[in-house]
Amino acid sequence: MRVTPCGAAGEVTGSCYLVETATSRILVDCGMFQGNAHAHEKNAETLPVAEQDLDAIVLTHAHLDHSGRLPLVVRRGFERTIHATPATIELIEILLADSAFIQESDAKRHNRYLERKHSGNDKDKPALQVQPLYTLADVEATLPLCKGTGALETFQVTDDIQARFHRAGHILGSASVELIVREDGAEKVVVFSGDVGPKGIPLLRDAEPPTHADYVFLESTYGSREHRTLDATVEEFEQILAKGYAAGQKILVPAFAVGRTQQLFFHLTEAFRKRVVPHFPIYLDSPLAIKATDIYQNNTHLFDDEARGLLAAGQLREHLSTLKFCNTAEDSKALNDIKGPCMIIAGAGMCNGGRIVHHLRHNLPDPNTTVLLVGFSASGTRGAQLAMGAKSVRIYGEDVAVNARVVTMGGFSAHAGQSGLVNWFGALAASKPRLALTHGEPESCKAFADRLRQRYGVEAQIPAMRESLEI
Repeated sequence: MRVTPCGAAGEVTGSCYLVETATSRILVDCGMFQGNAHAHEKNAETLPVAEQDLDAIVLTHAHLDHSGRLPLVVRRGFERTIHATPATIELIEILLADSAFIQESDAKRHNRYLERKHSGNDKDKPALQVQPLYTLADVEATLPLCKGTGALETFQVTDDIQARFHRAGHILGSASVELIVREDGAEKVVVFSGDVGPKGIPLLRDAEPPTHADYVFLESTYGSREHRTLDATVEEFEQILAKGYAAGQKILVPAFAVGRTQQLFFHLTEAFRKRVVPHFPIYLDSPLAIKATDIYQNNTHLFDDEARGLLAAGQLREHLSTLKFCNTAEDSKALNDIKGPCMIIAGAGMCNGGRIVHHLRHNLPDPNTTVLLVGFSASGTRGAQLAMGAKSVRIYGEDVAVNARVVTMGGFSAHAGQSGLVNWFGALAASKPRLALTHGEPESCKAFADRLRQRYGVEAQIPAMRESLEI
């Protein structure tokens, strides 16, 4: 058996592992590359094996950097089963449809630009036209292939591979994947962490890792550093709310539609419940986040005890009475004329697309605006530029001055920090597995490898893209 990372090796996007045995070929995750100029080309690359020869796909969770290439694989001939938790399947339905819409819209816009630029040279047009990675029709062909299985239930992937999902505490439905592989009369257990959530994240139950493995592929997104504690982050968040309210500010929050948005609602509920600040208008300006919030509300059985208690008491609904959904473009544009105090939560989290870009263009020059960055921004994205203190950012071909206050709140991350990841691996350490670190920038992986060596005496491999590891 061998495992080949086909993404998220030396970086944090494009998660995808090809697992090959003597008789089976499966993928664990099939994510998109995001956040840099070469992402489109990397997404379009073919896998080391033909898609129609794959026997199955197993997903850790719904975020596009783990699921976003699924329709492309189906478009190229995959027609077997995609295994995921039921909540993950609900979420990928909306995330993949939104991704396809963006792919098609971007291609149309680019082709219109090319047509205008080359209107006098007809013979160049066919060569210059670009195509989306996939379309809504490809998404519609993907969804019937999905099969849901709950946490800790053993299911058959192929004749020689079984699997179990273990709660990962990252977003709704997220899981670590345990593969049980029987080959040549022997059984090997290979664990893929997926994205591991921090302990105590609101709404969700904590991660519950497996306790035995022969080989572990562990994410390293924050392998080199710790987050600020959640308590300290919430305290700062509440101070920003109070100051923003007193100053009549607009508070812009570029938020990931799945996970971070719903977590923010929880913290806003707590702030209003404790009377840290009077109720003020909150606008959710993201059709995708609105749909994701509905899915969260339909899966409250996956929530932790605290969240279920607040739901039963009706407090979440009571203290979010000022929340307004902005479904249409007209609703979004109307927010330009809204005066503070208010909060506008809009996608996308890395500020490289979505409605937040329009709000940044309109409000970044205003010193009475606060921008809260509450999630990870990949290197090269507009969110990363703001986090690094850029004095201006390029938006729609114009340099926009950054006079707004920009605050980065890493304590709201849905990824565990270094100590959380070390503790997660601790549940498996006694079985003395071999270890590979992926889903992290090179410096993060190296620092994390040093920490794990000190704590557990394990020597971690850091595989390169498409480097096959023999199990």
